[in-house]
Amino acid sequence: MFNRLREDIGSVFARDPAARHWLEVLTTYPGLHALLFHRVNHRLWRWHLRWLARFFAHVSRWLTGIEIHPGARIGRRFFIDHGMGVVIGETAEVGDDCTLYHGVTLGGTSWDKGKRHPTLEDGVVIGAGAKVLGPITVGAGARIGSNSVVVRTVPPGATVVGIPARVIGTRSKEDRRREMAEKIGFAAYGQLEEMPDPVSNAIESLLDHVAKIEERLNSLETPASIRPDTSESPDD
Repeated sequence: MFNRLREDIGSVFARDPAARHWLEVLTTYPGLHALLFHRVNHRLWRWHLRWLARFFAHVSRWLTGIEIHPGARIGRRFFIDHGMGVVIGETAEVGDDCTLYHGVTLGGTSWDKGKRHPTLEDGVVIGAGAKVLGPITVGAGARIGSNSVVVRTVPPGATVVGIPARVIGTRSKEDRRREMAEKIGFAAYGQLEEMPDPVSNAIESLLDHVAKIEERLNSLETPASIRPDTSESPDD
């Protein structure tokens, strides 16, 4: 238990630059408090003490402003920053190293029994106010922009924004852009944020275009070893 608590506190320091001391984190971070409550409540839920689990979940919500259904499954090093207004439904599943900001909802779109809430794979980051709805999967390492509404499965490593949310980039594409920018001597042009500005979009498009041109030239280039030697004129 103490190892898990130490791990949770460490995840706060890793993702929140405002954290200064372990005692501050332990006593003033509602996201951590809600997570500790949930671990107890989830165990009660699995022991079929359902009313007791729901009661303590209600107490946790009253104390922290964060509502986590005791049936939800949450992985290791889960971090809720600020936390007010976060709602996590009964059949939601959250992987390891995920981060949620205030106002996030992992909700359902159906009154049917069974799986009706999202599944977050490892390393997902969800911005403030975003809504992820239905029995969809958000792939590992994906990022969801603030105030987005996600109703479809998100590929691993993708960044999605908007209402309804749409994919605006992937990690692999970002890496290629970064490599191309460094290759042509362009200084850091900024990162792919949840809501990129038009200048950033234009530069990213130019980098993609340059990368495609370079790939085309490489495919057309003939190796020097098989080129005909034209340095000497033919014999008379």
